Amino acid sequence: MRRKNKGRKIYKTKEKNYYGKTPLGKALSVGLTVLLIGGIGFIGYSVAEPVFKYTKKKGDAPEPPPTAASSELLEPTSSAPKIQPGDPSAETGTVAQPDYKAAVIKTSDLTDKAALKAAIERIPSGQKVEYVEIPLKTQGGKIWYTSSVYYATQSGAIHNYINLSDIIDTVKAAGYHPAALISTFNDNILPKTDGSAGFKTADAGDQWIDNTPEAGGKPWTSPYSSTAVNYIGDIVTEAAEAGFEKIICSDISYPPFRPSDLALLPPELKEPSRFQALTSAANLFYDRAVRANSTMAVEVSATDILKDNADVIREPLYLNVKSIILSIDIDALSAGVYTDSTVYDFNGTAAEKVEKVLGLVKDKLKDYTNVAVRISGSTVGTDELLKAKEVAYEQGYTSFVIG
Repeated sequence: MRRKNKGRKIYKTKEKNYYGKTPLGKALSVGLTVLLIGGIGFIGYSVAEPVFKYTKKKGDAPEPPPTAASSELLEPTSSAPKIQPGDPSAETGTVAQPDYKAAVIKTSDLTDKAALKAAIERIPSGQKVEYVEIPLKTQGGKIWYTSSVYYATQSGAIHNYINLSDIIDTVKAAGYHPAALISTFNDNILPKTDGSAGFKTADAGDQWIDNTPEAGGKPWTSPYSSTAVNYIGDIVTEAAEAGFEKIICSDISYPPFRPSDLALLPPELKEPSRFQALTSAANLFYDRAVRANSTMAVEVSATDILKDNADVIREPLYLNVKSIILSIDIDALSAGVYTDSTVYDFNGTAAEKVEKVLGLVKDKLKDYTNVAVRISGSTVGTDELLKAKEVAYEQGYTSFVIG
């Protein structure tokens, strides 16, 4: 709320009338005043210094000069680079992380250690890939490892039985660092097991679904639910404690609500401040990861940014996580991106589409110093994805994820 400007207040003081005094009287008056002030100052200094020395304990070290405290929680790094003059991070107070260069493994390659090893061997050479991303929890809520988290076992979300230790051992044996990819609130399984994890209608408290039951409507996991947030947090903790060096949390977002949906749901979902539920959840996941000696990045979709649905990065000061992964899905761009007021067409090669979308979203990412670009798409080959990655590199994005 802005304060109402009432204008400056002008304070006036009455001047003393010295016109009745002679010039000699004025001089004597000024002289006595100066002597009086000087005497008081000398006496004050003479008394104050001994008192200070008396109250200070013997052997106390001199107080160090005050240091500037950082207002941001930075992600830990083994070798944080020094900020040089002219570096953009010198203006924001953040420290740029080392480049993140990764390739993604498909869920179909997680059946056992042999399949995972074969998939890792197919990672394109010559790209200086350092991390292998493992999709532990995917959109819809499925989990692709033997989790021991309560709701994972109770909800039937587990669709694979490879151990986290086997995954990590296989990745490290191939010379890479393990990273975990976890879809968060795009989960239709958890709310079916525990209704408190999903969205509820404002009036009746019924479970909200994204379509009619006849059309296959599904419930979604809500960031306003402590059950949901703690469930995802437990998965983050499980992955970090197992040894995943980086956690990537995607889908920290709301479902694509229609106006008719918002009319049924609680009023806070219509408010601009709804982003705070997402940033609070992201900060909790971040704390869980850091406590287990891992780091974390938030993944946002380029199409969500264009649609103004990337609430989690709307207010950077609320978000402790400073590493962002921008997900560019070539298939989604090819279909066009539609908003209430704009239609974004993307034609040409994958590289041309990436170049265009990066130009459109760059202002939304300017407050984040660590941005990696994920380029994926089932309708384009690996060669095209690599060419698109080079376009991103030319625009200053030196961190990337292939797939």
